[in-house]
Amino acid sequence: MATDINVASGFTDEANPSCFDIRAMPPQPKEAKPGQLPEQMIKKFFEDGFVIVEDFFDKKLLDDCREAVNELVEQLAQKLFKAGKIKDLYKDFGFFERLIKIEADFPGANVILHKYGKLPPAFKSLWTNDKLLNVVEQLIGPNIAGHPVWNLRTKTPQNEATTVPWHQDVGYLDNNSYKVLQPTAWIPLLDTNEFNGCMELMNKGHRTGKVGTHQCCHGGTWYVMLEEDEMKQKLDIDVEKDKVLCRVPYGGMLLLNNMIPHRSLPNVSDQTRWSLDLRWQNPKLPNGFYGMKECVLMRTEDNPNLKVDWDKFEGIDRDTVQRKSVEDMKDVIPKAEDDDFDITIQGPWMKKWEIVHVNDHVSKLDANKDYATWHGHKA
Repeated sequence: MATDINVASGFTDEANPSCFDIRAMPPQPKEAKPGQLPEQMIKKFFEDGFVIVEDFFDKKLLDDCREAVNELVEQLAQKLFKAGKIKDLYKDFGFFERLIKIEADFPGANVILHKYGKLPPAFKSLWTNDKLLNVVEQLIGPNIAGHPVWNLRTKTPQNEATTVPWHQDVGYLDNNSYKVLQPTAWIPLLDTNEFNGCMELMNKGHRTGKVGTHQCCHGGTWYVMLEEDEMKQKLDIDVEKDKVLCRVPYGGMLLLNNMIPHRSLPNVSDQTRWSLDLRWQNPKLPNGFYGMKECVLMRTEDNPNLKVDWDKFEGIDRDTVQRKSVEDMKDVIPKAEDDDFDITIQGPWMKKWEIVHVNDHVSKLDANKDYATWHGHKA
């Protein structure tokens, strides 16, 4: 496990379109399996860089994830209340409203929850769901591993920390990821639309196989950002004509590749928009995670029903290795007295791109020598 991490600049002129376009489509399974998508939808994924799949999941599976979220919010509320950070537990508020109330008392509470990295059983069941893995097999073949970067998105209303700017997912990973297809399933836990912050992406934005030059960090957040001019010039994107709003109903998902530019719109509703990011790749290929953590094996061609070793996967604390990755960056702001309630996020992607805007997240890179997080949470 690497602790002294040298991060190469993300800038490159290399182009690897064949790793992501229709040429990357694997031979389709010979035997029909539950959940498999029609071939035209698989082709759309490779040709357009994404596909929306409606009415895919058994709602019970997602309802269980909602209940797991409720339990996580309860744990957060108890922790904050006992520390005197919030004035009430807000138990009378439900799935869509409770975190908003907590956030009003303690701004940044949603970030603490976003950083939490233990996978509840319901999340594990969703990630390894047979129907879902049958679709993933159509995208990358029969050897499947879950990527270390998964996220629970805690999108409270009118919150900069939950509004993600334009980026390519490879912008957060090391340059080895520029040649590896890593499909993501974005799974909302409610019906999403332009009011509660659905995803927006650039149709066929992956077609050049290039990585745009990102910058760090957006506004008061830890996010990298990809300017529209850069998308026009380097990625051959018409930012007005290629823009697609992705409304996804509860029970559906958005499948997208790791090269297509996308963003998360502001949540202007009065409810929290919850969603999960789950990613996979061929386990034989580098995962781009700076050598900090391996993928979790879910299937192989020889053993499609293997038992997932969650203990090994969760045995590596993603926060700990990320702390090490930014030790050499100088601090401006003193270390937080109580890391349990620190609402900043740091990680090696901050070394990869030019820092054009310094905020609390950036300034604490070295101040928190034993604290840095990965675009989310412990794992």
